[in-house]
Amino acid sequence: MIAFDLICSNGHQFECWFKDGASFESQQAEGIINCPVCDDHQVEKLLSTFAIKKNGERKKEETDPLQALRRVCDYVEKNFEDVGINFTKEALKIHYGEAKKRNIKGMASPDQEKLLKEEGVQFLKIPIIKRLDN
Repeated sequence: MIAFDLICSNGHQFECWFKDGASFESQQAEGIINCPVCDDHQVEKLLSTFAIKKNGERKKEETDPLQALRRVCDYVEKNFEDVGINFTKEALKIHYGEAKKRNIKGMASPDQEKLLKEEGVQFLKIPIIKRLDN
């Protein structure tokens, strides 16, 4: 059994148990996972810092989740083209070979995310960290 932290498109976070990772993927694809708060079926996995140590493994250095997210955001900032509100349009063009393949970032509404999923476009939602540069 495995537990995943999940979030719906309305921002409600919850935990759900599955037989294995493939069971989650299968149930998500079938749309049978729903938010216990609002019954939304647009559910995604959240990044989780939880791990179970197996016998004989050395203790890994603890990672601060916020610092890890900052590293991801820094990488995306340096290596992805910001297409802003045109994210869905550009992602579909790339998916169908109408634009050159490249890393892009931007914004999409829940309806646009649903369209991208229906078209088979893979994407990852990453929370934005606001920085205060004094």
